[in-house]
Amino acid sequence: MRFPQYPAATGRGGIRPRTGRLGSLAALLVLSAVLTGCGGTGDPAAGPAGASTAAAAADVVEPLATAPDPRLPVTVESADGAEVTVTSADRIVPLTGSLSEIVFTLGFAEQVVARDITATFEQARRLPVVTRAHDVSAESVLSLRPTVVLADTTTGPAEAVSQIRDAGIALVVVEPAKELADVGRRIDTVAAALGVRSSGDELKARTESRIDAVRRTIPAHEDGAGPRVAFLYLRGSASVYLLGGRESGAGSLLEAAGAVDAGSASGLTKDFTPITSEALAEAAPDAILVMSKGLDSVGGPDGLVRIPGVAETPAGMDRRIVSIDDGVLLNYGPRTDRVLAELVDQLYPAGGDGA
Repeated sequence: MRFPQYPAATGRGGIRPRTGRLGSLAALLVLSAVLTGCGGTGDPAAGPAGASTAAAAADVVEPLATAPDPRLPVTVESADGAEVTVTSADRIVPLTGSLSEIVFTLGFAEQVVARDITATFEQARRLPVVTRAHDVSAESVLSLRPTVVLADTTTGPAEAVSQIRDAGIALVVVEPAKELADVGRRIDTVAAALGVRSSGDELKARTESRIDAVRRTIPAHEDGAGPRVAFLYLRGSASVYLLGGRESGAGSLLEAAGAVDAGSASGLTKDFTPITSEALAEAAPDAILVMSKGLDSVGGPDGLVRIPGVAETPAGMDRRIVSIDDGVLLNYGPRTDRVLAELVDQLYPAGGDGA
């Protein structure tokens, strides 16, 4: 999932207009002048114990043990309606961090020649960045002579995307992830475009198995209801303080962790709404979920509770704050088991029920 950890341009569009939770949040960020700045590890069979080391492993991806064996050419349907024929996976440019995760985990590290600014994991850091904020530079991409470019429907501006495709490059658009159920679909789509459907099946099975293993570690709740968790999007440098609602993208992850999305439960139907004392009082969260850079931007936990209304919530009074790395929190990809494990660890310390 492409979440705007960085400034996002608006007004010029993308492959299609940026709408919904990402579009409205991007607009708020621009209007607020946001100036921020979003080889494997471990035993592949580690299961939930290995997955729970999210804090240490958040900046690396774990490739499949089996090297990819692309069967090309393939013709796939792009999310923007085009039929795209991919003849070579020798030089790949994924244009979001979440797509990069999938490509690297499928075993294509040596074939990736550029990255989006949100691809911050260790294996990708050596690569040149071909985006400015969330906007792709067509000139930078074309200079690297890619054989296939992977984008999603938030990639823009539209002129740059068209320029890449008009140059004869195979450009495949993938629908972004909105919830946990999208993980398998995204893996399947990328694997099909790269001619490695069997590797995609393997990665999907591994990812689903690990997510299920983490779910089995969630303690039962005595009263049958999990903790209410509010997802806050924070950028203190620009005074951007937002409370996530039904379309924020966090609800599926919180539900998987046995929690209740406090914003959605309080009746917020939008993606994000400005934080007010009234909105927080209605949400009444037992814990607050934030991105780590967002927490840093407001001065850590002490700064967070100074935001109007936070200190009066159960979460604020108890200082129950769950902080997860920006680059992985809402990606919904091969590292989601690690994210879920970290969320569970922080919500239920020492096996508590989180109440």
